[in-house]
Amino acid sequence: MPGLIRGVARTAVIAGTATAVSNRVSRRQAGRWAAQEQQAYEQQPAESGGMSDQLAQLKTLGELKDQGVLTAAEFEAQKQKILAG
Repeated sequence: MPGLIRGVARTAVIAGTATAVSNRVSRRQAGRWAAQEQQAYEQQPAESGGMSDQLAQLKTLGELKDQGVLTAAEFEAQKQKILAG
């Protein structure tokens, strides 16, 4: 009987350890995936926001040229600055 109890106890310890390790690996992996998703989410608005900002600046620049406030040369110079930045 003592051998049977020792075998059951050993099996319980092994199963408990395996479960703990498995849970730890799962949590770590979920954390990594969450970090990657967060990083992708943070980068996406920055890129699209920059593009819409450039478009707004170019639109304003075009309106200033149409109104005669800027010459064609000034418009081209400012447009290159916006597109390069």
